Amino acid sequence: MDTKTHDIMKYEIAEELGLLDKVNAGGWKSLTAKESGRIGGILARRKKQASEKA
Repeated sequence: MDTKTHDIMKYEIAEELGLLDKVNAGGWKSLTAKESGRIGGILARRKKQASEKA
């Protein structure tokens, strides 16, 4: 998975979790550890599912 796809997925997940406004206002550093971990966990799961389909 390339970096561009990775970044797009991060933004999509942030939007799904209702965190996109917070990210847009303060950047990724404005998220709590719990919020960042949630995004990372979902991202890892989706990447794993995508690789299993390929």
